[in-house]
Amino acid sequence: MIKVIVAGAAGRMGQRICYMVQQNPDLVLAAAFEQPENPAVGKDVGELGGFGTTGVKISAGLESVIDQGDVLIDFTFHKATMDFAQMAANHGRAMVIGTTGLSADELATLRNLADGSFPCVQAPNMAVGVNVLFKLVEKTAAVLGDAYDVEIVEAHHRMKKDAPSGTALKLGEMAAAGLNRDLAEVGVFERNGIIGERTDAEIGIQTIRAGDIVGEHTVYFAGAGERIEISHRAHSRDNFARGAALAAAWVTDKSNGMYTMFDVLGLADF
Repeated sequence: MIKVIVAGAAGRMGQRICYMVQQNPDLVLAAAFEQPENPAVGKDVGELGGFGTTGVKISAGLESVIDQGDVLIDFTFHKATMDFAQMAANHGRAMVIGTTGLSADELATLRNLADGSFPCVQAPNMAVGVNVLFKLVEKTAAVLGDAYDVEIVEAHHRMKKDAPSGTALKLGEMAAAGLNRDLAEVGVFERNGIIGERTDAEIGIQTIRAGDIVGEHTVYFAGAGERIEISHRAHSRDNFARGAALAAAWVTDKSNGMYTMFDVLGLADF
């Protein structure tokens, strides 16, 4: 059995990851932790999450549990993720990272750490359906070409800290790849006032934050006289947590380096 450590276990996502780890026959929930000052420290993670007593109490900090597991699942905050990655590198522990908001420099540092010290699955979204969506968007963009404008709209709950979502950015990157463009050059993330006509090359990504929306993404391919809309709507966090558990079961015996959910799901060559 693969022993799993869950970061941010008292949060909404952390609780569901703990639950899904327990549902995977290849995994065992070995440890869970939070920041030392979190009031959930010392509580049973299952009782806190409403899925029964697990015998796993939330510990104070990764340092106290790093030696108890084979793989760390982290969906926390970008600064914390980088600290956890350094500790995983020091201890040779595999990681599954679903944290969004990582900068280009942080991703480069993460890649260097993983290449030298541990296997890591990093993806902005670990739901199976979303990863299929990524591939569909790339292929649709390549088929439709420059005659269709590409726009992406994403919606999440009001507590989400980063914008646009990592999933929306990845969708933009996949569309740009299909069109042989660079999202860093053509991405448009805000429109306000007299902005002039839309350029042919731009890819728009717009953000909604409201209520308790789990996650919704729609990609528009709009041409003359018609448009195609490809959407994914998450009804619960379990889709993301289930994918994270699959990634944890997959990555532990892999060589050092960075992987994506395309690797986990066999979509790399799709």
